[in-house]
Amino acid sequence: MVSIVESAIVIFLVFSVASLLILRRHFAMSPSNERSWVNDNERLATVEIEGDSAIFRNVRDFNWRTTKDHDEKWIDMKVDLSRVTKIWFVLEYFSPDRKEMAHTILSYEFEDGRRLACSIEVRKKKGVSYNPLRGIFRTYELIYVWGTERDIIGVRSRCRAKSKTHLFEGIVLGPGNERRMLESYISRTNKLARDPEWYNTLTNTCTTNIVNHVNEVYPGRVPWAIGVMMPGLSPKMLLRNNLVKNNGDLHETMLSSIIDDISVEWDSSVDFGDWIRG
Repeated sequence: MVSIVESAIVIFLVFSVASLLILRRHFAMSPSNERSWVNDNERLATVEIEGDSAIFRNVRDFNWRTTKDHDEKWIDMKVDLSRVTKIWFVLEYFSPDRKEMAHTILSYEFEDGRRLACSIEVRKKKGVSYNPLRGIFRTYELIYVWGTERDIIGVRSRCRAKSKTHLFEGIVLGPGNERRMLESYISRTNKLARDPEWYNTLTNTCTTNIVNHVNEVYPGRVPWAIGVMMPGLSPKMLLRNNLVKNNGDLHETMLSSIIDDISVEWDSSVDFGDWIRG
């Protein structure tokens, strides 16, 4: 007769082998750019550079009325890399009940007044919802979504009732680093078009990638902090390390940077980016 101990050993061995097989299969999975994507993640941006000129392909320019009602539009945008003048930082809180959870975006401004935003995010498949725990386990691909501010920022500040969106002007140290930041983003954008990557909730997110780009251009500019892992907690770090312009103390800066109310009032008669900065 098989003893209780022997039975327990057999169960443990079976469980261990099964776990190893599952882990082996999991880590053998490869990311792909060929899946059934939702329409706002359907196209990958690529960038062609010749000298100071850069042509961004598949720039998203959707007209969002609600998060589910929009006009789809993709455009190409040609910019002069030598004419980048400012970098803006966007922080979107998803819910007032979860202050640690937020999304981060950079937007590049040029001398001619045009702006081009980039949102680093999960590339969503049709019928699949985002879950941060699942994001640790090779569930989602990573995408750099380039778009106009009326799209990338507007869908957040105009169409999401619970979220709170802040706009800060970035502080860029050293001449020419605006261009170097943009070129760093371009290089990674083109790489992802060739070699897809898994999104990872801990190591490969919107904020960890922004930090990597900043530190690539200016080594050590952004130290590790809890605000990198939980971007909703980042404002204190941003001000302490002189990464964004302040408008008084932390509370005053956060209050003055909110753009949701002014975004909702936008009537499309002027450029959206000009309107929210007005």
